[in-house]
Amino acid sequence: MIDTPVIEIRDLHKSYGALDVLKGVDLVAPRGHVTSLIGSSGSGKSTLLRCANLLENSQSGDVLFEGEAVLWKGNGHDRHPSDKKQLIRIRTNLSMVFQQFNLWSHLTILQNVMEAPVTVLKRDPVEVEEKGRAYLDKVGIGDKCDAWPAELSGGQQQRAAIARALCMEPRALLFDEPTSALDPELEQEVIQVIKALAEEGRTMIIVTHDMGLARDVSDHTIFLHQGLVEEEGLPDAVFGAPKSTRLQQFLSAVSH
Repeated sequence: MIDTPVIEIRDLHKSYGALDVLKGVDLVAPRGHVTSLIGSSGSGKSTLLRCANLLENSQSGDVLFEGEAVLWKGNGHDRHPSDKKQLIRIRTNLSMVFQQFNLWSHLTILQNVMEAPVTVLKRDPVEVEEKGRAYLDKVGIGDKCDAWPAELSGGQQQRAAIARALCMEPRALLFDEPTSALDPELEQEVIQVIKALAEEGRTMIIVTHDMGLARDVSDHTIFLHQGLVEEEGLPDAVFGAPKSTRLQQFLSAVSH
């Protein structure tokens, strides 16, 4: 089990009507590694992440969680997971952090962090509260437990969303453009938290437009172009010596 990737995707195809978004993508997210997905808008990065988390159904290909293949029924656009218990078990072991923080406005920050472990996982509220406070401390906003989301800056809200994801104690964290809705100054607060999580050896997949973040925290970087993996490898190779012309053009464009 030690060497089994937390998430593995094989030959994944995903389309919306006639629009092919993913055209046969492979991805391996080994335990304790950070995998970053880069590419221009519309390349399929966020769609791939949502398919990995089973928020989106793919039309063909395999999705494996810790070596266990997702069971499907139906074909093409009718394909969907066939085992509801398996679906819930996999989803509760993968925590997603979205671009928009998606905090419940009527709950305090601590209540936001506690909500899923208590209601979905049926964990003891006293125990969850202790962990929730610890995770809010970890992301640097332990003093905001009783605040409302509207009272926090964007960077603080995103850090609360990360604490909420951590409180589920997932096997992997999935980040979908976690800093793109933030001002540059607030972006740095969130980047520091993500870097600290990477140093702890957490399994993460990060979709990001921030090339510095991808280069600094990744063990493996995947460049998607028009729904295919155009190039992948160690960050130093991908960013320092890109082989494909398309990747060279992309990196040149984003660095200006």
